[in-house]
Amino acid sequence: MSIILNGTTGITTPDLTSTDYIETNGAVLYPLTSGTSVATTSGTAHDFTGIPSWVKRITVVLASVSTNGGSKLLFQLGTSGGVQTSGYLGASTYIGGPPLTSNFSNGFSTAYDGGADIAHGLATFCLLNSATGLWAMNHTMGHSNETYTYVGGGSKTLSGTLDRLRFTTANGTDTFDSGSINIMYE
Repeated sequence: MSIILNGTTGITTPDLTSTDYIETNGAVLYPLTSGTSVATTSGTAHDFTGIPSWVKRITVVLASVSTNGGSKLLFQLGTSGGVQTSGYLGASTYIGGPPLTSNFSNGFSTAYDGGADIAHGLATFCLLNSATGLWAMNHTMGHSNETYTYVGGGSKTLSGTLDRLRFTTANGTDTFDSGSINIMYE
């Protein structure tokens, strides 16, 4: 990796790992770190745990995800005390088909209507205020089996430091039957 400082080139550093960082003028910069891709071909929930305390942004990437039922896809944030299941604010809207809007409550849900739908896209979570634990999110996803897209945004105040993220369904019982999901954080 090369770093350019004040227009000077030729400064080289070794490749950084998730435990390395660069400090400049008191600011700490961590590298973009990728989690391990998880197949969403079974189960009712997939958890990403061990997210470092310094993380300020998490991007969830998913491809070809579907379930065996009609429940909405759901993202939930958590702390060392577990996944938090209330206090989520915002909404998601389905575009291109019959109007469908979903307000958040027990997690950040999508307007996905399940079954044969095959979802692809991103959800991004950003720390808005570290003193209060306030996180903001947005998502944009589309289906490959029909011409529908859904977008949404919201916020959630955590009762501690984020260290986990769960991907599940709003009813918690529909089973994933295709696709994969991963996270990147920085």
